[in-house]
Amino acid sequence: MKRFLLILPLCCALSASSQQTIKVSVKNPLKTDRTDQPVVIPLPQAQYGDVRSALVTADGSEIACQLDDLDQDEQFDELCFLADLKGRETKHYTVTLYAEGEPRPYPARVYAEMVMGNKSVKEKNKQNNYIEAITARGDCAYSYNLQHHHGVDFESELNGIRIYFDQRQTLDLYGKFKKRLELKETQFYTSDEQKQQGYGDDVLWVGNTFGLGAFRGWNGQQPTMIEPVRSRTQRVISYGPLRTIVEVVDRGWQAPLAGSPSATQPINMTLRYTQYAGHRDTDVDVLFNRDASAHRFSTGVINVKGSVEFSDKKGIRGCWGTDYPATDTLKWKRETVGLAVCVPQKNIVSEEPANKDNYAYVVKVEGRQMAYKVAYCSANEEFGFHSSQEWFDWLRQWRREVDQPVVVAIGK
Repeated sequence: MKRFLLILPLCCALSASSQQTIKVSVKNPLKTDRTDQPVVIPLPQAQYGDVRSALVTADGSEIACQLDDLDQDEQFDELCFLADLKGRETKHYTVTLYAEGEPRPYPARVYAEMVMGNKSVKEKNKQNNYIEAITARGDCAYSYNLQHHHGVDFESELNGIRIYFDQRQTLDLYGKFKKRLELKETQFYTSDEQKQQGYGDDVLWVGNTFGLGAFRGWNGQQPTMIEPVRSRTQRVISYGPLRTIVEVVDRGWQAPLAGSPSATQPINMTLRYTQYAGHRDTDVDVLFNRDASAHRFSTGVINVKGSVEFSDKKGIRGCWGTDYPATDTLKWKRETVGLAVCVPQKNIVSEEPANKDNYAYVVKVEGRQMAYKVAYCSANEEFGFHSSQEWFDWLRQWRREVDQPVVVAIGK
């Protein structure tokens, strides 16, 4: 799924100089204003050399930017920054790349965390055995409990998500009252004192459902979990400050083949989740080690109890509903959420009838990768939506923005 349209530079070959400059223009094709629009510039080493730091300016003012090492080889692969654009506006930026130094520090607008439990720390929201990656063998008895909050979590100012470290790989949701970062303080286990201070909390019970857009197999009749696998890995690729990137890697997954309810074939899959600052939607890239066209997969959202469904019949499917986020109905109050996935039409095999668990899509992959998006809101938000109509109106606007991304041109 496109996040931006990239026009390759006419001439941007770089010398052995320690400082190199490129010009970037960003155009908003919509009439409506847009904020925090991701601009991503690939940095192939053959073209740009070894980039160690960068500066982005517009009209002489510095713009926060971020360098990311996607393949973890100690070489930066991409630069990103965020653009605010009025309707139909085009802005021009100067990007200066340096072969020395360190990435410039900017205020964090996203957060990601992996942490193991520390028995000497009693408070559930003050655990401090931080890790960056973990791998469990396929015969691990209960990988769900290896990490403190059961899997990697990440957030922007508008959302908070954790991904369960087990065969479900479900996205579970954190609802906020205020627009800010909170997971470093609450660790998905908000204390009573923090709740009195206006911090959010878990707002969704997911069970074995899709939750928010989990990627699963499809055996011809129903979704299948990501099992068996040879190993399962979670890792943080980037911590911010403008986007966080986390990955879930399933090696040797016996994934269902199309046309047979029992036939499977092993394949390696990487799910890459990218969360941009200022966004309630999250980008999901699905990457395979070989052609996955013979397989069938599924995704969608949980059928929240008593929910109202939305579908634009073009790849966005969601709901608005209210339910308890846990089985303990005395401790927890009922929570109202809006959920949605956005899947490219070319990847959709069918939009399945709703059942008691899910609003599902059956999907296919053309080649070795596909991409889709997920988004949600909590009715607790002071800054968000409080009715199905408001949520569904936002989904229609989301559709327009997905269909008409900002246009990025890199010049000499």
